[in-house]
Amino acid sequence: MYDSDMQILYIGKAKVLKNRVRQYFHQSGNQTEKVMNMVAKIADFSYIIASSELDALALEANLIKKHKPPYNILLKDDKSRPYIRIDTRQKYPSLEITRRLKPDGAKYFGPYFGVAIREMVELISGAYLVRACNYKRFNRSHRECLNYHIGLCSAPCVGRVSPEEYRRQIDKVIAFLSGKDNHMEEILRDRMTQAANEQKFEAAISYRDKLEMLERMKQRIITSLPKTTNLDIFGFASNPSLSVISALIVRAGKMSGAENFPVIDVTLSPNEMLSSFLVQYYNGTRNPAEEIIVPCLPDDHEGLKEWIFSKHKKTVQFLAPKQGVRKQLLDNAFINADDYLKNYAGREKIKRDMAKGAVDNLQQILGLKRKPHIMECYDVSNISGTDKVASMVVFVGGEPDKSRYRRFRIKTVEGADDYKSIHEVITRRLERLKNNDERFGAMPDLIVIDGGKGQLSVANDAMKRAGFDIELIGLAEKEEDIYLVGRSEPVKLDKSSWELKLLQRIRDEAHRFALGYHKSLREKHIVSELVNIQGIGKKLAQNLYKSFLSIENIKKADIQSLKQVKGISDSTAKKIYDYFHG
Repeated sequence: MYDSDMQILYIGKAKVLKNRVRQYFHQSGNQTEKVMNMVAKIADFSYIIASSELDALALEANLIKKHKPPYNILLKDDKSRPYIRIDTRQKYPSLEITRRLKPDGAKYFGPYFGVAIREMVELISGAYLVRACNYKRFNRSHRECLNYHIGLCSAPCVGRVSPEEYRRQIDKVIAFLSGKDNHMEEILRDRMTQAANEQKFEAAISYRDKLEMLERMKQRIITSLPKTTNLDIFGFASNPSLSVISALIVRAGKMSGAENFPVIDVTLSPNEMLSSFLVQYYNGTRNPAEEIIVPCLPDDHEGLKEWIFSKHKKTVQFLAPKQGVRKQLLDNAFINADDYLKNYAGREKIKRDMAKGAVDNLQQILGLKRKPHIMECYDVSNISGTDKVASMVVFVGGEPDKSRYRRFRIKTVEGADDYKSIHEVITRRLERLKNNDERFGAMPDLIVIDGGKGQLSVANDAMKRAGFDIELIGLAEKEEDIYLVGRSEPVKLDKSSWELKLLQRIRDEAHRFALGYHKSLREKHIVSELVNIQGIGKKLAQNLYKSFLSIENIKKADIQSLKQVKGISDSTAKKIYDYFHG
């Protein structure tokens, strides 16, 4: 469904298209506010015929992910939650944190919500004396690390423990993460008592804190469920304009946490809403549980099961329980969703005012020809004319769309000349638009330049030379004045207005994105020079960069300062010093 500007409003699927479309226009007292708002904007339709329900599900998920229509369920992000990975094929495995599941033969535990995952890994590693380092090779000539000396590691890197004994420790870790072993509390309590008896009070306090963290973790265990149970539970609550879906995750009989999704969805029935949500929820890297607990069966749930199997190679079962512990968990998901819905409403109104409202008002305040639904902002970053880069960030409907962000290395400009750099970037971006380069998305309604009258004039010249007629403004950072093409005096907005705050957000985001790119290039160049020094590899070069931040600072450093960098020995420090001092 499209609006009058051919912007996609909504994407859906249907077995009988006529019936599905008719329900939106049928005059009924049951029509919700969100449906009526969307229907008022619909100007056109298009449709695609799929060969099966499975194809329709996959197509719907991919199109929603690509176009992000405002009236579909839009998950806040596609980040998967963290897992703990143990590669049991290694001689001395460690505990790794990852957000991506791979069919690589390793064991994965999670996902974990609402848990300080790094602290949790440190806790488990220390309790079972598992290495926390990332060594790929082990050498007996190494010295033991600090963790070994304070009793948190068995030092496999220098052969202090046999592979067989270390494997037994890893098996205990796996048993603990699988919910089959509860001896960690006893281990930590014994070590705390021993440290206190030996008057190692700092170590004893550390163990006490770890025991408290373990107690918080244990409170998440659901005692009524077998420890082999994995569940995904979804409950939802709605008001006339908004819905919230709450996801509770249970792995190995333990509650991993909850996640809430505020959604705008125009499907009328809960069955259809659940179907659309679950397709997007599992379309990324989220790993489904064997049992999916829902208040009602999703629309086309058999087709949905088939789609999940095709994507994740896992057979799932949908259950809508009426009693028992699963029903209690479902009720808990509803309570989470309802509470979030009530608390979210106020924040959502502020967000609408700051985003959508600000977008609407900018057209009137600045006298723009079109509503600035798609805004692009450009910023240039360089230090003394070196590693010149520029960023392009995109806001759609007042919100950042990071999938459209782009970055540029300045190719034709000598020295630190921001004006010529802006001219080059605008020219290159619009040439991509002229050539229908899909990677650079649709034509913007408004281009924002980080700078004043001069920068705006240069950008306007580049735009005209490229043969386009796109509205541009400049935002000068010092006074936050807004410059328009053809007007000598700037527009001054109230410093507390949402319209100015929106422009500041996009300008600051462009600045952040450009600085990040510039920093990564600077690090790359410094590392490439440092690896020319005998005995310096990429890892040591990166450590040097993080400690000194520039080649000049490394040149000024004495041998003693260089030795303070992680991994730098006496001999290596002398080689670095000699390299820069002849």
